[in-house]
Amino acid sequence: MVTAADPHPAQRAYLDHAATTVLRPAAREAFLAASAVHGNPSSVHAAGRRARAVLDEALERIGGLLGVPRSWLIMTSGGTEADNLALRAVPRAVVARDPRRTAVAVAATDHPAVLATARSLQDGAPSLTARFLPVDASGLLRDEAVREALADGAVSLVSAALVNNETGALQDLAALAAAARPHGTLVHTDAVQGLGTAPLPDLADIDLMSLSGHKIGAPVGVGVLVARPEVPFAAVSTGGGQQRGVRSGTLDAAQAAAFAAALEETLREKAEETARVRALARRLRAGIRELDPGARFTLPADSPQSGHIVHVVFPGADSDSLMFLLDERGVDCSAGSACSAGVTQASPVLAAMGFEGADARGALRLSLGWTSTEDDVERALAALPEALTRARAVGSLFG
Repeated sequence: MVTAADPHPAQRAYLDHAATTVLRPAAREAFLAASAVHGNPSSVHAAGRRARAVLDEALERIGGLLGVPRSWLIMTSGGTEADNLALRAVPRAVVARDPRRTAVAVAATDHPAVLATARSLQDGAPSLTARFLPVDASGLLRDEAVREALADGAVSLVSAALVNNETGALQDLAALAAAARPHGTLVHTDAVQGLGTAPLPDLADIDLMSLSGHKIGAPVGVGVLVARPEVPFAAVSTGGGQQRGVRSGTLDAAQAAAFAAALEETLREKAEETARVRALARRLRAGIRELDPGARFTLPADSPQSGHIVHVVFPGADSDSLMFLLDERGVDCSAGSACSAGVTQASPVLAAMGFEGADARGALRLSLGWTSTEDDVERALAALPEALTRARAVGSLFG
């Protein structure tokens, strides 16, 4: 519907795929078809068996596409829940077996679902501590700092995102695993941003991997935690004992079917889509350099990264104002800052990478996906000059 606030919605440029991408028709169709099958998958009667068959088929597809047995899959409501299970349930189970394992270690630039969960562990019983692993100016873990954090053998689990959700930095998980293995430390990665945009890690290197459906074109509300069968879990919810006793509750066959459909399409088109999206990102970078030579990209073009995120800082601009001004001009994107109680704060990711508060104030994240076009990029570039001028006028008020 056309509204006064958005007179030409069809002409908007959606450049916030890192937040959520567009629902894929194949996923929608799979969801609707599976929704027509009634019955609880845990029931033993005919209706329950039909529902279970839908669920089983979806899980088999997902496992096959990821190259793991279906027994490794724990279905979740999304990446946040998957991260919580990995960071909360696993360390508590490990320390119950080995009281010396009193810590977890996480990349300082990780998603809040990892960082906040790690911090919260100190409030449980037994109390666990969190160690935050520093990164360099490209957002990559510092090898020596990782070795130091793991050296005493107290860390039960180490976690680092495959692809940073804000900058697109691509971590070397093989190197992280090589540092963790001698100490018996489990390795987890939040691969939510990396699914479809970067090579998934070798499953010989990691023990747990979080994935989310709505980043690849499945509906919001479904995700997967891939977990090796030998990884211990403390129960964080109780009930019917579904999913290895880790996550009790009725399984959603329709969501699983939608996830499977989106995953299959994402992986089938991955090579072609990666090249196409990277070309759009290069055009976006070149256009930004042309219109504002002082713009600072948080990652150099040759730095390890996923390629679907262009994260840039415009000196002197207020990022919230810039985001809203672009929104007015038909461009959907993110400011790249965190807001707490109505007070805009510098991005913790940029702070960890060495950006000072004032330098990070003009940050903007433009992220591309499977529906992105050249028109989207050109619309954003056309909207930026005026939006920047006005956002810098606001920024000047902050000094």
